[in-house]
Amino acid sequence: MRALAILWVMPFHFRFAMPSALHGVARTGWMGVDLFFVLSGYLIGSQLLRPYLSGNQPSLGGFYMRRAFRVLPAFFAVLLLYLVVPPFREAPGLSPVWQFLTFIENLRIDYLHDQAFSHVWSLCVEEHFYLVLPLLILVLMRKPSFTKALAAIIAILLFGIVVRACIYHFQLQPLLNADDDTFTVRYVEKIYYPTYTRLDGLLMGVVLAVIKTFRPAWWRSLMAQGYVLLATGLAICSLAIWIFRDRFSFSSTVIGFPLLSIGLALIVASSLSPQCVLSRVRGFALPATLAYSLYLTHKEIAHLDYQYLNRLLSPDTPWVNFCVLFLTSFLAAGVLYFSVERPFLRLRERISVSVERRNLGVAAVSAK
Repeated sequence: MRALAILWVMPFHFRFAMPSALHGVARTGWMGVDLFFVLSGYLIGSQLLRPYLSGNQPSLGGFYMRRAFRVLPAFFAVLLLYLVVPPFREAPGLSPVWQFLTFIENLRIDYLHDQAFSHVWSLCVEEHFYLVLPLLILVLMRKPSFTKALAAIIAILLFGIVVRACIYHFQLQPLLNADDDTFTVRYVEKIYYPTYTRLDGLLMGVVLAVIKTFRPAWWRSLMAQGYVLLATGLAICSLAIWIFRDRFSFSSTVIGFPLLSIGLALIVASSLSPQCVLSRVRGFALPATLAYSLYLTHKEIAHLDYQYLNRLLSPDTPWVNFCVLFLTSFLAAGVLYFSVERPFLRLRERISVSVERRNLGVAAVSAK
């Protein structure tokens, strides 16, 4: 599913060079980010909730350490290239560096002038999620109850719907008749990028984690219906895609995002079911492994391709363009992964093992 997400996003950013046969995939490729959000909600939610099954609480220090080693080294490496190698930038304008370092680029971006590295908006959403979810779980799990969890889920879902509706009605609708790109630019800044308007996918992923952790009987029933989950998820996603045929309409803004997230969550659940073929699909290890490095670099690599490999690229050879863009993106992602991402992941594991051994030693001494 992680491989599917990145392979769905990339054609969206390469859509200017895509063969006509892939235009449908490219047009909807932005939805791959929502799939990433669902996956993140499920995986991070499961990681934080699992300790409660044995009567423990998640270690906030350990969690934040692991997230930092996972996310920050590759991000800082790419950000450094943006700062010291201007030709690396896919657009001339770059936001102030402090917005990237504080992960508020998605909240303060001037999209008309500063589009370089703008795709980091989704990483900002993820970072805010990593910061808030553990604290929210600690609060809710002090006196856990089904009613409290359900109320929190419904409140977050309705919050996103109401906020998007208000922003659209009061801030964007007056711009609909503008002759320039003002509406589109403001839509990206006010609706598409901010964390508080894009919680749907993360929420649906956490819902899956909650069911798996605290309602094992429900989860077993779901896992026994893998193809039903898949068919239902595809049907709901198809409906969401139909609603998003006008991506910037009021209806797509208000109900399109939660509908898409529900459909994607059902597909993710089906991929976990041993009854569904998705759980047995193989051959996607490479894009799944390189997904984060691909996410960070593919737009910049496409820009460099058109700068320095322009003899290979032509509007008359879209399939050649497709192959060149994907091949060079994978090569660059491989360099970033093996030189930065994997070494820090291995360091993270060594630190985790060391901390675990030290904690076991302290526990043994205390027992004596």
